[in-house]
Amino acid sequence: MLILLPPSEGKTPAPKGPVIEWESLSFPELNPYRAKVLEALGTVSAHEDALSLLGVGASLRGDIERNTRLHTEPAAPAHQVYSGVLYDALGYNSMTPAQRRKATESILVVSALWGAIGFGDHVPAYRLSMGTALPDVGRLASYWKPQLNAALASRAEGELLVDCRSSTYAAAWAPPAAQTVNVNVFNEANGKRTVVSHFAKHTRGELARHLLTRRGKAPATPDQLLKAAGEAWTAELVEGTARKPHALNIILSS
Repeated sequence: MLILLPPSEGKTPAPKGPVIEWESLSFPELNPYRAKVLEALGTVSAHEDALSLLGVGASLRGDIERNTRLHTEPAAPAHQVYSGVLYDALGYNSMTPAQRRKATESILVVSALWGAIGFGDHVPAYRLSMGTALPDVGRLASYWKPQLNAALASRAEGELLVDCRSSTYAAAWAPPAAQTVNVNVFNEANGKRTVVSHFAKHTRGELARHLLTRRGKAPATPDQLLKAAGEAWTAELVEGTARKPHALNIILSS
């Protein structure tokens, strides 16, 4: 089982430590492409209109300034750098050592800057969204798609892929439909079902935690994933097609 996560928008900088070691990152064949994005991001972030170009507000000026010195910023494991609703619900720090090892082995983060990294890879905090277009790189989802198709194919082979990414990050890599299950979250009240947006992050984080901490073998098929999710939620499975992934719908009641 592989769990695909988006990065958090906000990130927690490492207070100290060594800088990034490129060859230690998962999928080192992506390093030339990572370097090109990093250079373009540094150039844009040093521009006087950087906030506008990167689509962020004045409160994030410090994050954008950090983008200009990522080569010298301290790096920390991805599970420490990424924070926010989904990662709080995942609760890596409260897992047992065995559960942490399982998380490190099972989680891939699809990133606008790094393409894809493992949960234990050391990276500096940065600010960049997959929906951004950078000079000489273009729209990042389009830039990364062919690179991730090539780099992740062997890692994904034979695995059930539990896709907890938002649509912005899902656009950067479409894994094989037959072995992929997209996770959707709905709220149901008075017989009416509505899509959950912000709180979906929390539920996806809870699902990832449940899959990593429950007893027994990890689910290896969509039906087994449905059974595992049903241990904690009302859930249903929508069968996919040759080109469309399966969908796990988690239903919250209010």
